[in-house]
Amino acid sequence: MASAGGQGSPQFPGGLAPPPPAANPSHQSGQQDANAANGSNNTLNNDWVCPGSFEELHKKCKDLMPQPFEGCKLLINKGLSSHFQVNHSIHLSSANNSSYHFGATYVGNKQLSPTEAFPVLVGDMDNNYNLNAQIIHEIVHGLRTKCVIQTQKAVWQMAQLGLDYRGKDFVASVTTANPNIIDESGVVAFHYLQSITRKLCLGAEYLYQYGGGMEGAVLSLGGRYTGKNWIAAATASGMNVNMTYYHIGNESVRAGVDLDVNLRTRESVVSLGYELDVQKANMTVKNSIDSNWTITSVIEKKLLPMPFTLTLSGILNHVSNKCQFGVGFIVG
Repeated sequence: MASAGGQGSPQFPGGLAPPPPAANPSHQSGQQDANAANGSNNTLNNDWVCPGSFEELHKKCKDLMPQPFEGCKLLINKGLSSHFQVNHSIHLSSANNSSYHFGATYVGNKQLSPTEAFPVLVGDMDNNYNLNAQIIHEIVHGLRTKCVIQTQKAVWQMAQLGLDYRGKDFVASVTTANPNIIDESGVVAFHYLQSITRKLCLGAEYLYQYGGGMEGAVLSLGGRYTGKNWIAAATASGMNVNMTYYHIGNESVRAGVDLDVNLRTRESVVSLGYELDVQKANMTVKNSIDSNWTITSVIEKKLLPMPFTLTLSGILNHVSNKCQFGVGFIVG
């Protein structure tokens, strides 16, 4: 089931992109995270006011990990106005998954912060006529709705509707996916995250699925503790446990550890990643290594003053002796 939480991170180059920020240069992200750790904005120390959604407990650490690709990619962004932009992306790969995507994003006039405006309409269609679309809007203060639609050619794949209520110190959400009254099937999820103190928040997720004369439910528990310049989070769902640790070294370096344990199969995977923001070179480096001996690296270099970004990607597994490389180019 697709996420019903935040808008998520942009995918390069064919995924659904979130609304572009009004004014937030990417090379300042390291400084902002460092300031947040010292309590100068709402990113870390003020999470007790609104802890965010349950699905975003591990977001800081997950965003550190590189998102590699194989082959050649070209992404062209074109802003048609201050509220509307389109993009074209081409992916050429030797793995027989070459594709073309056309996407469009509309951001409304309801400005809540320098990086948030509503309503948001995002759409993406590829050369196989697969459609992904999202509509996000804040109906009233604190109450947000999100609708996600996915089709595969002419076949309806998924319809999801979610509501988030963001109170002073909690977030409550309900999401339903593929509801079918005639066949009596679908999925319903409830999330709740509560700030206990300025640094500690706890919550739970209840997922209920029914259909085909069968039904099942899964309860997940989670929490997050925010230190001066670090965040530790953990979630437990059935026989699965996920723990992450995110640390800010300085305005240029951030690191994280992700531990995923499956108690049923007695298997676990540990990933260590870091992000290096070289502001003087307008370059960002993301590297990671996991317990399966897979090394991943993604380098982004802004070719200023031109609106171009060069992306290099690499994956190397020392056990299977397999490696993949990718080159990407972003215009706009």
